[in-house]
Amino acid sequence: MKKSVKTALATVAIALWSTVGTTKADDVKELTLWSHWSAEVPKRSFVEAAITEFEQANPGVRIKATWYEKNALYAALKTALRAGQAPDIFYAEPDQVEYMDNGFLLDLSDLNWDAVEPWARQAWTYQGKPYGLPLEAWTVELYYNKDKLADLGITLPDSLQLSPDAFMAMVKAAGEKGVTPMALGVGDRPFPGAHLSHEALLKKLGVEDYGKLLAGELPWSDPRVVETLTWVRSLVDAGLLPKTFTTMKLTEAHIYFHTNPGALMFLNGSWYTSRAFNTPDKGGQPEGFPLGIMQFPEVPGAACNACRTIAVGGSYVANSDTEYRDEVMAFFDTFLRPEVGNRWLDNVKVQTGIKADPSKMSDARAADYFSMIARTNAGADYFFGIPIQVMTGKPKEVFTQVINNALPGASISVEDAVSQMDAAY
Repeated sequence: MKKSVKTALATVAIALWSTVGTTKADDVKELTLWSHWSAEVPKRSFVEAAITEFEQANPGVRIKATWYEKNALYAALKTALRAGQAPDIFYAEPDQVEYMDNGFLLDLSDLNWDAVEPWARQAWTYQGKPYGLPLEAWTVELYYNKDKLADLGITLPDSLQLSPDAFMAMVKAAGEKGVTPMALGVGDRPFPGAHLSHEALLKKLGVEDYGKLLAGELPWSDPRVVETLTWVRSLVDAGLLPKTFTTMKLTEAHIYFHTNPGALMFLNGSWYTSRAFNTPDKGGQPEGFPLGIMQFPEVPGAACNACRTIAVGGSYVANSDTEYRDEVMAFFDTFLRPEVGNRWLDNVKVQTGIKADPSKMSDARAADYFSMIARTNAGADYFFGIPIQVMTGKPKEVFTQVINNALPGASISVEDAVSQMDAAY
């Protein structure tokens, strides 16, 4: 009898425990997050730390993150959004206006925007409402190998900016020594090759007229534009870029610059560090690599040689159909604190749209890097956004094909490039 009672009590206890356990499991809200940066360890680690911190402060919420390389992510999102099966949170960049056009994104007006740089909020504002958390910001920087430059017998001026003639002479001198002047490739990205032209055009035209050019209010047949693209093409014809430019992928371009075979320069966003500061076995630059940053060269007849691009890059957005709006907003708000902005600077070593205080950085390597960035950006007159973040529709499509790829790849003349761009508007 006692045994039966014990068995019955045990059965009831197990049933009660199971019921309680099920209830607790059901109470946990699981948010899904899909993100780029699977191979960019510092960024991924930063976000994973933020997730852990958020989960500890919110015991009833879990965030399940899935990491992708960019092209695979965009392909997965395209299918998921159309099927109504997109994650609650996902990586995006401001040029993806189709997300807003189709009502896929949650309005983020209620976030603590006082903690965000005004220009970064503006980058994600569409029809008066903000839709993205602008985590990553960047400028276009011209990296170089100090040892290779010294081997050429070239010393940069105090301004770090070479004249057009001096820059051309440097390109030719590198080629004569069997060194590729600039590592660059467009095998898997729609923008790296365009850095050459858009930075040159911005300097040539100045911020106002450059903005008009991208908006279709100034023709690409404007003599200043033609002159500038002709100058860019002359650099390409002098052997500026690798022969594998049109097929070289972004990761390969990084390695080409700092490891094998080694190039003199690399034109890239200031998020260079998110790959290059990984360990060498994970694609990072060699220990002790003599990294320097120079200014993009002066442009012949420029209106503003101090002009340069600043852009918002990797960001997080929310699915407008999420069942967990409050939890998503709370997660985003955990990023919007100065100490988090500083943590990003310290660990990722890239600029951010979150207000931060670089003087309080604790990582010496990051501090050295940002001192170089500060020097190249001193006195800059900024234009916000690279062209594909500003342009839409046919002009954006043609720009990607022509200015990013065909012109720097030397497969189209300047005249044809200008004609195709004007026709696109």
